[in-house]
Amino acid sequence: MATATIDGLEVSYVVKGSGPALLMLAPGGFDATMEKWTTAGVWKGMRPLDTLTSDFTLIAYDRRESGASGGRVEKLSWSLFADQAKGLLDHLKINEAYVLGGCMGCSVALAFAARYPHATKALVLHWPVGGYRWKLNGSDRFARHARFAKEHGLAGVVKRAHEGKSFWQDPEAGPWASVLVRDTRFAEGFQAQDAERYHGLVAASGRTLFDRDMPPGAEPEEIMAMKVPALILPGDDPAHAASGAFYLRELLPEPEFWPVMPPEQTPDRVRERIVEFGRAHK
Repeated sequence: MATATIDGLEVSYVVKGSGPALLMLAPGGFDATMEKWTTAGVWKGMRPLDTLTSDFTLIAYDRRESGASGGRVEKLSWSLFADQAKGLLDHLKINEAYVLGGCMGCSVALAFAARYPHATKALVLHWPVGGYRWKLNGSDRFARHARFAKEHGLAGVVKRAHEGKSFWQDPEAGPWASVLVRDTRFAEGFQAQDAERYHGLVAASGRTLFDRDMPPGAEPEEIMAMKVPALILPGDDPAHAASGAFYLRELLPEPEFWPVMPPEQTPDRVRERIVEFGRAHK
């Protein structure tokens, strides 16, 4: 693993393989780590960090506030996550990349394509998040953390984070849980900050990230302006409603919608479809 400082935050990343660059925006909700490419869903069987290396130069990383990467207490947004991804490409001196998003990584990918169209060669969107249940669940996580922080104070949040579970596993621990555990100086500053300001940032982050039933990350008008090929691989569960994938098929100008639904999306078939898409759009 390598590390870089992007916008003042440490980012843990890996570069593997050869061929055109493939920026990998991890699944896993707010536990968006490189590990998820070997442990989550179809990726566990596919192991893309090993099996895609002959077709792409893979750039994978722990998103800010996840895994071994750093974080900062501020209003979280899809644009903020996209800016970190672009900063990593700039650090690696990569001007253009295929952008693969999994789960919530799809929303980071949409934000990236909206903000950096010239750096986006094509989009691969696997199981985009969406649906009312997904929105309700995400909003509820932020609300649960807000209640816990007000009841137990910021010192209580730090103590809760040290129970070892991420925000996605334990909403009460909050979106900065992994950084609180890993970085003692961050934890000290976290406890010393103004509590009312913190409560406001939590509320604003939840509203910003979970503001619609359909896949967030970019406004509909921005999605309609994304003139790059886009492969959409639909999900079909409460967190990845099929309606979200159809929404993207409707709006994206150059969609390639894969008409294969889970559980027929086997690891081999997903890998072959992604490789086929990449080769077709070199």
